[in-house]
Amino acid sequence: MEDVNVPFVEVHYITIQQVGNVPITKGDFQSLPHQVQTWLAQMIQLCAPRAVYICDGSEEEAEMVTNKLVERGTLTKLTKYENSYICWTDPRDVARVESKTFIVTNNKYASIPHSREGVKCVLGQWMSPSDMKQELDDRLPGCMAGRMLYVIPFSMGPIGSPLSKIGVQITDSNYVLLSMRIMTRVSSEIWKHLRHNEEFVKCLHSTGVPRPHTQKIINNWPCNPEKILICHFPDIRKVISYGSGYGGNSLLGKKCFALRIAGRIAYDEGWLAEHMLIMSITNPKGEEKFIAAAFPSACGKTNLAMLTPTMPGYTVRCIGDDIAWMRFDKQTGELRAINPETGFFGVAPGTNMKTNPNAILTCLKNSIFTNVGETADGGFYWEGLENETPPGTEIISWTGERYKLGEDKTKKSSHPNARFCCPARQCPIIHDRWEDPAGVPISAIIFGGRRPEGVPLVIESFDWKHGIFLASQLKSETTAAAEHTGKQIMHDPFAMRPFVGYNFGHYIQHWLDFEKDPKNKLPKIFHVNWFRLDENKKFLWPGFGDNIRVLDWIVRRTNGEDIAEISSVGLIPKKDSINLQGLIVDWDKLMSVPKDYWKDDIEETLSWLDGQLGDDLPHDIRIQIEQQKQRISQIN
Repeated sequence: MEDVNVPFVEVHYITIQQVGNVPITKGDFQSLPHQVQTWLAQMIQLCAPRAVYICDGSEEEAEMVTNKLVERGTLTKLTKYENSYICWTDPRDVARVESKTFIVTNNKYASIPHSREGVKCVLGQWMSPSDMKQELDDRLPGCMAGRMLYVIPFSMGPIGSPLSKIGVQITDSNYVLLSMRIMTRVSSEIWKHLRHNEEFVKCLHSTGVPRPHTQKIINNWPCNPEKILICHFPDIRKVISYGSGYGGNSLLGKKCFALRIAGRIAYDEGWLAEHMLIMSITNPKGEEKFIAAAFPSACGKTNLAMLTPTMPGYTVRCIGDDIAWMRFDKQTGELRAINPETGFFGVAPGTNMKTNPNAILTCLKNSIFTNVGETADGGFYWEGLENETPPGTEIISWTGERYKLGEDKTKKSSHPNARFCCPARQCPIIHDRWEDPAGVPISAIIFGGRRPEGVPLVIESFDWKHGIFLASQLKSETTAAAEHTGKQIMHDPFAMRPFVGYNFGHYIQHWLDFEKDPKNKLPKIFHVNWFRLDENKKFLWPGFGDNIRVLDWIVRRTNGEDIAEISSVGLIPKKDSINLQGLIVDWDKLMSVPKDYWKDDIEETLSWLDGQLGDDLPHDIRIQIEQQKQRISQIN
């Protein structure tokens, strides 16, 4: 597919000072790699900004942009902390917009599976190139009029690592520039690497509010909610986002590049781009193992990545809390993982010194908080910090409402999807190898979700194919990170339902295919469920730091310890094989596999997977489903 609807622009007449009649206020256009010059010239002609600013990622640059946003009122300094700021968005721009997120390819079924007739596909949305061109023609011409166009060179992963990829984002939001500096490696060094590598991911973002404004700007937050569109062109490695300034809608290095586009690159090149944390666990003997784990939003992924163990002698170190890029080493066969990001973009409500002390300690400086409350003395506040904030403290909510803590329980300080954005290097337990360009070796992969009934605390897969099946049938209660409302159990295979940039059936087959290479040392695969409830709707498992007890069992299984027994749904812990010292736990309820529940569950799983994927559902998964049906039928 050709580049987006812009005539080719000859660049020979461009001076260092301007592109056409658009001035360059910072940076040297002519020193950029040729392929960047060509694309940038096209985008300048299309978006018609008042000027162009080529970013270098420096502290001086960040200070200048921050001061400008404070003067404008977009950011407010949190005086209790060093170099930290709060931002309140337009209330219409607060979450991911899956319904307006598209994959664009010539072949529809390269993007989405052959869903059964009458079934609405929720595993990605496709739009044809011609239809998308119409949509973009309606939005992009002149979309940055009166605004600065920022050019952000960034690396996902350590700069120069063979596991890393380069992107260039164009944006008219300097809030996005500040956030991208935290979440990715923004540096002029990128240009040197691009001279030896033609490929980079093109990322174009506009808030969709050219000047002069024709609409009221709320909270100094430009956005165009009625026209939001986020589109991915995996064949040409491009993302275009319009209308939203929020989170992954605008920080295009995050889900758009790091999962949807990188996932397609990984498919083409033979590796994995996954919605996974990476952590290490060191036991009292000094043995360290690295684990990757995938959970849907609000299932405790960041909490697990920064776990504070309750068992003495255990140490946890964090490599990443959200995304893992993983490749099997051609020499050793080990699965090696990097965290392509440099920051944490975590859900704030519910995060506190009990649930995740390391996250709190990480964001006490150099951080941006979005849609949280502010205390009258210049601190951050959100639901979950009640026990750490004195009653009577005056709170200013994200909607500007003032109230005193404890006086009115109906008041909410923060949006449920409010975020903290902070540098990973500040995490007290960041691993000293978190930026190792060779990555870290993965011994176990964990999948999990919020399952209030029926699902045991931990299941180990029988083998690689069964593990892929466990990931394919992953389900969880819905969260505030997406547009859904109300608590319902939703399918979220691999915790990747909104994030796969190509046919989901091909994605599952891609996982299965790694077994074909005998050199690959396949990690063990597990499923965990911290959220099972008893008949009184109380959690059966304490969670948080006590999850180390389950991780310890998992690590011991990777060492081949005989501490598992066969159940109809996988291998589960033998009684007393998990250290429960100091806990009161109903083991039988926690580990039970109710026949009726699982009988209904496997039928529903088959119906859903078959409806969504149709003939693209890999044959190996259909076999796994039939085998599980047989095992469940044999439960007494």
